[in-house]
Amino acid sequence: MDARNADRTAPADVVGRAAALLRAVSAGEPHGVATTGLARAAGLARPTAHRLLVSLAEQGLTERDPATGRWVLGPELYLLGTAAAARYDVTTLAQPVVRRLSVATGESAFFSVRRGDETVCLLREDGSFPIRSHVLHEGIRFPLGVASAGLAILAHLPDPEVDAHLRRADLVPAYGAAHAADRVRERVAATRADGWATNPGLLVEGSWGMGAAVFDERDRPAWALSLTGIEQRFGAARRRELGALLLAEAHALSRALGR
Repeated sequence: MDARNADRTAPADVVGRAAALLRAVSAGEPHGVATTGLARAAGLARPTAHRLLVSLAEQGLTERDPATGRWVLGPELYLLGTAAAARYDVTTLAQPVVRRLSVATGESAFFSVRRGDETVCLLREDGSFPIRSHVLHEGIRFPLGVASAGLAILAHLPDPEVDAHLRRADLVPAYGAAHAADRVRERVAATRADGWATNPGLLVEGSWGMGAAVFDERDRPAWALSLTGIEQRFGAARRRELGALLLAEAHALSRALGR
């Protein structure tokens, strides 16, 4: 079903549609996304997406660059985020951990949060190694089971939740045959055995990632720390070193966040 037909037959969930558009806009920060791309990402017809984006702009939730026509997040979202930060912002505790990982390894280090069936990257710190992976950036979203952070979180959920997620999420059209349900389950099993997740260049060839889950006070995987770099720096021996370092930092951060 294409976006236009999906939009025509879907229930009139204006709030849900607006939220889907805002998530799509946030994924395109800081450069912005054209209306057509946002409509596709949100599963809406382009005229519907444009009307909603204009309405959101009137409330300060989006802005449109007059030079490029691309949409970016609006200033009202910053104000709302600032008000909510006291309850939800954990980056103050995570920032020094991410920095330590980048300094210790030379790789790009990240902190991501689980939001429903997705992970959202909150922090990025580039290491000293001159060749870097640009797969991840602040604000980018991936479904659970995609990228090392999402795989680490998925692997630490109970089996019924893993199965339910893989039934809901059809990852193959967007991410390829390596993300078929049986292949994801294989990587879940490997993650549980190792303790850390490994993404062997499944998003971008030659760009590897490793991740470890960070747990909340209920011992649920709510966040993840991860590292990315070029394949040549992720040999078997070094993966063991990086995995041990990720697990140690993830354990310490879990304890800090739990307090």
